[in-house]
Amino acid sequence: MTGTNDSPGGMVVAPHYLASDAGQRVLADGGNAIEAMVAAAAAIAVVYPHMNSLGGDNFFLIGDGGTPLAIDACGGAAAAASIDYYQSSGARTIPSRGPEAALTVAGVASGWQMALAESRRRGGTLPLSRLFEDAIHHAKNGTAVSGTLHRNAAEKRSELEDVSGFAQTFLTDGRAIAEGAILKLPALAATFEHLAKAGLEDFYRGDVARAIATDLGAVGSPIALTDLEGFRALKVDPLALKLSCGTIHNLPPPTQGLASLIILGLFDRLGVGKADSFPYVHGLVEATKCAFEVRDTIITDPAFMTADPRSFLTSKALDDMAARIDPARAQPWPKVAEGGDTVWLGASDKDGLAVSMIQSIYWEFGSGVVLPQTGIVWQNRGISFSLDPDSHNALMPGRRPFHTIQPAMARLDDGRLMVYGCMGGEGQPQTQAAIFTRHVLYGQEIHEAINAPRWLLGRTWGNSQSNLRLESRFDPAVIDAMRAAGHDIDLVGDFDEVMGHAGAIVRQPDGAILGASDPRCDGSAAGV
Repeated sequence: MTGTNDSPGGMVVAPHYLASDAGQRVLADGGNAIEAMVAAAAAIAVVYPHMNSLGGDNFFLIGDGGTPLAIDACGGAAAAASIDYYQSSGARTIPSRGPEAALTVAGVASGWQMALAESRRRGGTLPLSRLFEDAIHHAKNGTAVSGTLHRNAAEKRSELEDVSGFAQTFLTDGRAIAEGAILKLPALAATFEHLAKAGLEDFYRGDVARAIATDLGAVGSPIALTDLEGFRALKVDPLALKLSCGTIHNLPPPTQGLASLIILGLFDRLGVGKADSFPYVHGLVEATKCAFEVRDTIITDPAFMTADPRSFLTSKALDDMAARIDPARAQPWPKVAEGGDTVWLGASDKDGLAVSMIQSIYWEFGSGVVLPQTGIVWQNRGISFSLDPDSHNALMPGRRPFHTIQPAMARLDDGRLMVYGCMGGEGQPQTQAAIFTRHVLYGQEIHEAINAPRWLLGRTWGNSQSNLRLESRFDPAVIDAMRAAGHDIDLVGDFDEVMGHAGAIVRQPDGAILGASDPRCDGSAAGV
């Protein structure tokens, strides 16, 4: 949906309309925003299987105006996944696809479990059987293959067709499943049905856990049953930054949430007067470079960090970084980073509770491994680890990987509560900054802020480019000025999917709820 939807009874935004509908139906049945979010997250694991799955990780921010609850459901590396494990076979890096890329535990189910515990504390009563209703229906009866699912299956076929379970699930006669074809996922439907009866604990310490461990072991993944049994999501302290307009929140490491806050903290100091001008785009791109330099230097599993991420959010630290930004010239950007595939979902209910949640299997189709007994696509998040023991993100058993994904929430001084986010690897904090500044600082409607042309510095969607890409709808004068300032620019399509799938919901002080989804995806803002 490209227009702004206004729904006082609550709203759900997701990058596939069937997921939005699943959450909307829960709100209509009296469920709260957390319950709606879990329903939408379960449904999208079925209808957007190239983007996320039960075999991935997720992060939550849940709040109603105070300090939000932050949930970190990031699985660590398997006990058997060591540097020696990979180097003994001659590997210099962790394989990006296949069973050896499936080296970290999936945190999704545990994240849902912790979120639902908070829901019950707030009076939520809907059972899993109701929350998984849409996911089960779509997995059993099938859904039409989206254009993005078809394109990604076609583009990645050569590197995934020999990975266990991929061809049987996403290819037909050796070709990518056709757009519009009906995709049924019976094994995944059975998994949701079982979890609805047995509870989400079963994913880690029950029949589903044993099936997962058996299938992963059979194809050669280092993950074992004991790795699943030892995992639980974490309640963490969110990062916060006070801006001139309000307070923004994000997740701490191992996510890149710190980078998102730094970008907005720096831009708040630049005094830019107009959105989508040269000073606006240049300023946010240069702020991104500063933020990414911090991110790439310090962020890893917080148990191994030597720097306090909050020390980079002090007024002095931000003032010092902002002083290094040249308003007329681009600083060099030779950085190389990784891409990823993700979904952001948001929900807000009539009582003022809001949820910002992001869920990911990292690259498109993750490791490519589809487990036969459960129908689960397993993530490849662990490939962000280094096999260099001196790296700040060196692989170690049990260590949690660096995450590009991070949900955002803002409490504005005028009483608005905003949840927003985007999938797309390194593009996530950049798009968050674009949406936030356009809407909050420059008064654009939510749908205008999301629809407006975007930029991307770095990599996403497994793409090898790391220069600056601009959608071609930018004013030619802005593009010329960016090039003259020294930015290495490639122009991409008018509404290019490489820019990710964004969404946002804003609850107004009078209780009105506004939201919009990205025209670059198949999503919607579904209200009650």
